[in-house]
Amino acid sequence: MATVSIGEREVTIPTYDVGAQNKNPLFLEKRVYQGSSGKVYPYPVIDTVFDEKHDKTYTVVFLENEYIQVQVMPCMGGRIYRALDKTNNYDFVYHNRVIKPALVGLTGPWVSGGIEFNWPQHHRPNTFGPVEYRIDDSLPDKKTVWLSEGDRIYGTKMTMGISLRAGVAAIEITAELYNPTNEAQSFLWWANPAVCVHDQTQSIFPPDVHAVMDHGKRDVSRFPIATGVYYKMDYSQGVDISRYANIPVPTSYMAYHSDYDFVGNYDYKAGAGVLHIADHHISPGKKQWTWGNGDFGRAWDRNLTDEDGPYIELMTGMFTDNQPDFTWLLPYSGKNFTQYFLPYKELGEVKCANKDMAAYLQVKDGKAEVKIYGVKKISGARIILKNTNAIYIDERVDLSPLQIYKKIVPAENGDLLLTVSAEGIDALSYSYKPENYDVEKIPDPARAIGSPETLENTEALFLAGLHLEQYRHATYEPDTYYLEGLKRDPKDIRLNNAYGNLLFRRGQFARAETCFLSAKESITRHNPNPYDGEVFFNLGKTLEYLDRDDEAFDTYYKAIWSDAWRSQGYLKLAQIASRKGQYSKAAEYGREALYANYKSFKVRSLLAILFRHSGKTEDVEKLLRETLAFDPLDFIALREKAIISGDTGTENEFKRVMRDNEQNYITASLNYAEAGFYQDAVDVLNSISTDSAPRGMIPYFRAFFLEKAGSPHTAAAWQEVLSADPAYCSPNTLDEYRVLLRAIAVNKYDAKAHYYLGCFLYDKKRYNEARDSWESSRLLDPSFPTVCRNLALYYANKTHDYDKAQTLLEKAFSLDEKDARVFYELCELYKKRALPLAKQREIMEAHFDLVGSRDDLLVLYGETLNGLQEYEKTIKVLMNHHFHPWEGGEGKVPTLHIEARLGLAKDLLKNGRDAEAVTELEKALVYYENFGEGKLPGAQENNIYYYLGIALKSIDAAGSQASFLKASTGLSEPAGAMYYNDQPPHTIYYQGLARYPDRYL
Repeated sequence: MATVSIGEREVTIPTYDVGAQNKNPLFLEKRVYQGSSGKVYPYPVIDTVFDEKHDKTYTVVFLENEYIQVQVMPCMGGRIYRALDKTNNYDFVYHNRVIKPALVGLTGPWVSGGIEFNWPQHHRPNTFGPVEYRIDDSLPDKKTVWLSEGDRIYGTKMTMGISLRAGVAAIEITAELYNPTNEAQSFLWWANPAVCVHDQTQSIFPPDVHAVMDHGKRDVSRFPIATGVYYKMDYSQGVDISRYANIPVPTSYMAYHSDYDFVGNYDYKAGAGVLHIADHHISPGKKQWTWGNGDFGRAWDRNLTDEDGPYIELMTGMFTDNQPDFTWLLPYSGKNFTQYFLPYKELGEVKCANKDMAAYLQVKDGKAEVKIYGVKKISGARIILKNTNAIYIDERVDLSPLQIYKKIVPAENGDLLLTVSAEGIDALSYSYKPENYDVEKIPDPARAIGSPETLENTEALFLAGLHLEQYRHATYEPDTYYLEGLKRDPKDIRLNNAYGNLLFRRGQFARAETCFLSAKESITRHNPNPYDGEVFFNLGKTLEYLDRDDEAFDTYYKAIWSDAWRSQGYLKLAQIASRKGQYSKAAEYGREALYANYKSFKVRSLLAILFRHSGKTEDVEKLLRETLAFDPLDFIALREKAIISGDTGTENEFKRVMRDNEQNYITASLNYAEAGFYQDAVDVLNSISTDSAPRGMIPYFRAFFLEKAGSPHTAAAWQEVLSADPAYCSPNTLDEYRVLLRAIAVNKYDAKAHYYLGCFLYDKKRYNEARDSWESSRLLDPSFPTVCRNLALYYANKTHDYDKAQTLLEKAFSLDEKDARVFYELCELYKKRALPLAKQREIMEAHFDLVGSRDDLLVLYGETLNGLQEYEKTIKVLMNHHFHPWEGGEGKVPTLHIEARLGLAKDLLKNGRDAEAVTELEKALVYYENFGEGKLPGAQENNIYYYLGIALKSIDAAGSQASFLKASTGLSEPAGAMYYNDQPPHTIYYQGLARYPDRYL
C-alpha cells in the first residue's frame, strides 16, 4: 500500500557563519539588482561572510513516500534543501552538503542548492532568514508543510504548501499570493531549482522554444543553437547553449515563448533528470542561469560549496516570463497557482510532459523511438503513434516510475502524433515535426523608454510611469513622466490617479487628495456613474488617512457601484462602521465584501472578529475552518481559533507561528485596530515575548491603540516608548507614519520618534522633511550616532554639502568607533573629497582592525596604497586576505592587483631589471583563489601584454611580438564600462601603443 510521511528532524550540516546584521539603515535608492531596484530598506543587510566552518544543527521538515524524499528548511526562506529520487538514489535537484553563504542575495547571504522560492522579487529578500511554518498530516494520502511570509518592503503576503502524495513521485507546490494593503502592489514568483551539471548535462526546453532572451529582454539569441554574439561570446559557428559545457561565461536566458507546460534538465551520465510542470498560461517563465563553465564559474563554485561542484539554476516563473517582469496585485486581492517538480529517468530530451507523464519521441533513419515515463502507477495506459497514413503504435501498457515504456518502430520521417491516455489522468499529446531551426524569426530586443519630453502623448507618459512603478525601476523615476503628462493635460484621469497613488504611497495625503479630486471631476464630467470606480476607492482611502471617515464612507459607497471595486469598497465600509460601533451593519458590509471576493483574507479576518464579538460562535467557527483551509498560517484565524476554543495548545501554536517577530505582531494587531477593536490590538502586542526591553515600533503602536481605546494607561504607555530599543527599527508603512506623527504630537521631545520619522520620510523620497526630522532628533539626543550618520548621507547625496557631511560622519564614528560600516562610509567620503592619500592611509591604519573586517574597506585601503605607489604593500594586503565579492561587484580586487603588479613592473623596467618585470607581469595575469573570483574569457589585458612585450624585448623576441599582438586586439572604439565584464576604456589606448611598439618605446 502506498504511504507518505512527514515530520521534523534535527539535521547537522557543516556551516560557514555570516556576520551580524548591520544596524545602520541602508537607503540604496539607485542600486540595480537582477534588472530591478536593489532597494533593501527596511530590511537590514549582512555584508560579511566568514571562512571558518563548523557543524550546525537545523530543524528540517522531511516528506517521504516510496519514491522520493524531500527536505524543507523553514529556517532558510522555506527552501527545499534536498530532493532525492529513492528509486535510483539520484538527487534530482542539486544537493549542496555544506551551508556556504556568498553575497548574492538582495540583503546579503545566499546559498546554492535545492529549490529557492523567490517572491516578491528575485532573489527573495528574506532568502536566508526564517519563515512561518506548520505541518499538516491530517490526510492519510497527502502530507504538507505550509510556509508563509509577509514582505516588509511592500506588505504583500505569500503562503505556500509543499506536499507529497502517497504513490506519486512528484513534489506538489501550491501558493497563495495576497495583497493585504490598500495599494496596488507588484510581484513576481520565480522558483529556483539548482541542478548539478557537468559535460554530459543538458537543459531541456520545450521543442517550440526557438529564441531566448536576456534580463529585461535586452538581448536575444537563437535556441538551442546560438548563431550570433550573446553575453559577449561569439557563437557564430553555431553552438548548442542548452549544454552547460558550451557556455564559458555567466549567462542567463529565458524562453521567448512556449505553448508547453514543462521545462527540465537531463543528466546523460546518470540517465536521470528533473522536470517542472505548470500551466504555461500562468507559468510562462522558463530560464537557465549559469556562472559559466570557465575560470569565473569555478571561482563562484568555490565560493558556494566545498565538494559538490558546479550547478545551474533552472528557474520557473509564475505570472512572469522574464526578470524583471512583475504582475499587479490589486488591494486585498490575491493570485494562486500549483506547480510540480518531479524526477524522471531514461528518457533523455523530453518532448512533452504533464503532471502525470513525460514522453520522448525522435525519428531517425526511418525509425521512431518512443519512451514514456509515469509519475505514478498508471494501469492500462493507451499509447498511440500515428500520422495521416498509418498507425505505428497502438498499445495498452502499465506505467510507473519503475516501469518505463520504450519502443522503436519503423516510421516515416515526417509529421507524427503521439498520444498517451488512461482513466483518471490527463492525456498527453505531442505533435512531432522534423527539426528546422531556420523557420522561426527571432524577436527584437526591448527598447528603452525615452525621456519624458520625447514621448508623443499623455498615454505614453502614463504607461511609462506605470511601467517604472510596476517593474520597480532602479534609476528612472515615475514622477517625471506623470508630471510631464499633467503639464500637458492637468485633467487627465489616469495621470491624476497614478500620480495621486504615488503621493499616497509616500504619505502625502493632502496632495494625493487634490489629484484624486481632479480625476473624479474628469471621470464624472458627463455622468456621475463612471465605468470604473478606482478613483473613488483611492480618494476614500486618502480621506481615511486624513481622519475624515464620514467623507471616506460616502466615497467608498460610490466605489462599490463598480463591480471591480465592490469587495474592497465594502471592506472599507465595514471597517468604518465597526469603528463607529455599528457591528451588525459592519457584518452586513463584510458579507457583501466576501461575496465579491470569497478568498479575501482581510475580509475574513474582519468577519471573524465581528462574529466573535457578537457571540456568533458557529459562524466564526465555520469561517475559521474555511480560512485555515485556504491559508493554514493566517494570523487572525489562528488567534481567533485560540480564543474561541480556549485551548492552550492552539494558543501556543499561534505564538509559535508568530515566531516572536515584531512585524508579525504589528500586522496582526492592525487587523483589530482597523475595525476599532483597540483592546484586542493591545492584547496581540502584549502577547509578544517579554524577555527583553520593548522593541522597535511595538511600544509606539501599543500606546497609540491604548489612546484610541481611552485607556487610563495611555500616559504611561507613551512614556514607555522612550526606553524602546531603536536597533533595526526602520519604519516604512503608512500606519507607522501615522503612529509616529501622533507620538511626536504627544511628546515633541521624543528623539527616537523624530529619528524614525526621518527614516520613513527619506525612504519615501521626502528628503528635506527627513532632514528636518533627523535634525530635531539630533538636537534632542546628540549622543545617538545613527542619526548623525543618516544626516551625513543626506548632506552628501542630496545637497552635496560635503563639509557638513564630513563633520557629521566624523561625529557618528566618534560616538561608536566599532561601527565598521560608518567608518567605510567616512573613508569613501574622504576619497570623494580628495583628502591627501597619505592622510587617508594614516586614518585607515589607525583603525586597521576595522579595515580588515570588511572587504570594501580593504579595497579602499589598497587603492590608497596604489595611489601612493606602495605596490608591494598592496600586494601583501591582497594576498593575505580571502575576499568575498558581491555578485555583480566583481573586478575590484583583480584590478587593484593588476595596478600594483604593473606599478612594480614599470619600476623594474626603468631600472633595467626586465626579467623581474616579466615575473611581476605574469603574476598580474593570475586571478588567485583568495580573490574570490575568476577570470572571464576575453578579459581585456592589453596593458599587461603591452608591458610584457616591452619586458620580453631583450629576453625573448618571439614572445615579445606575441605579447604585442595580444595587446593590440580588442574593441575598436572606447566606451564606458558599466559592468564588471565590460572592457575598461583605457585598454584601447594600449591597443594603439601595441600596434606601433617601436614608435613609443
